[in-house]
Amino acid sequence: MPKVLVVEDTVSEMELISGYLQDSGYTVIATTDAKDALGKIEQHQPNVVITDLVMPGMSGLELCRSIKKNPNTNKLPIVVCTSKDQDLDRMWAMKQGADVYVTKPFNKEQLVRAVRSVE
Repeated sequence: MPKVLVVEDTVSEMELISGYLQDSGYTVIATTDAKDALGKIEQHQPNVVITDLVMPGMSGLELCRSIKKNPNTNKLPIVVCTSKDQDLDRMWAMKQGADVYVTKPFNKEQLVRAVRSVE
């Protein structure tokens, strides 16, 4: 069963994303903090990371850069799930290492399709 790490600082959003993924057969590891996510990646070795962009402390873009700079995690697929819906936001996230960009609001099918596209 594929493991997905969900990084989302809004607890209700994190629970929604986690629920959608668990209902679809994924094992979910979740955190509200991008710095904590780096440790969870090392500890749990997820198959995919889903991250918000706007978070206190380390942003989702910084998380993307950290994952892609590390030779042990640079092949780890990243799905960005954010309310930032401008083309410039999307382009910048892709430059920082995001593989798929999903904008909020989203439905279960859109989220699961995004994860499956990078598994």
